[in-house]
Amino acid sequence: MTTAKGKAKSTPISHAIFGAPPAPGEEQVERYSRPVRILHWVNAVAWIVLFITGFFFFVPQFGAAAAGGVSGLLHRIAAVLMVGWAVLYFFGSPKAALRGIGEAFKWGAGDIKWLKAAPAYYMLGEEEKMPPQDHMNTGQKLWWLFVIGAGSLMIITGALMWFFKGIISADAFMWSAFLHDVGFIALLSFALVHVYLSVFHPKMRGVFWAMWRGTVSARYAESHHKKWYDKIKKS
Repeated sequence: MTTAKGKAKSTPISHAIFGAPPAPGEEQVERYSRPVRILHWVNAVAWIVLFITGFFFFVPQFGAAAAGGVSGLLHRIAAVLMVGWAVLYFFGSPKAALRGIGEAFKWGAGDIKWLKAAPAYYMLGEEEKMPPQDHMNTGQKLWWLFVIGAGSLMIITGALMWFFKGIISADAFMWSAFLHDVGFIALLSFALVHVYLSVFHPKMRGVFWAMWRGTVSARYAESHHKKWYDKIKKS
């Protein structure tokens, strides 16, 4: 188990938005490596650019102008950045990448219990029925699976429209555009849920700092990811 002494500083604004950082002297557990954090923030910036510029494509009144303008260029640059950085991360840390993907696909009885208990937990604060979780809880698994599936759809359809326009049939191009729009709506909706639960939900206050600093408090690790915490405590 890797621990550190929390010395994070925050402003009143960041405190109000993201919650308090770890208190000085509070035991910390490493949760996210530096490569994972860089991947996360590069993707976050790329996604924001993709969502904003994608909105112009999505709205018919702006679509024609966006296709050949600055927003179209930014959309493509952000797409290359997102995919390219993920590829770099995969080949730079293949074991960690495969372990993360594997976690998302590893489901058991505890995940079903989590799905049943989650509504009462997130809406009413009832914790007693929440089963102990591993490094990745069930909600995070759902997020990862959705990103893998919907992200692949967006990459494939986006590549077809970008590189194969005029080569594929008109019907294939229109289907690609339609599926790209569906993926856009779905990803945006799920991303908003992800941000809310990760940053603003009362039960998750302060978790933002984990992706910024790489650590969570031992107290948080034990209460939210007990299976994982017990493993690293023994190691």
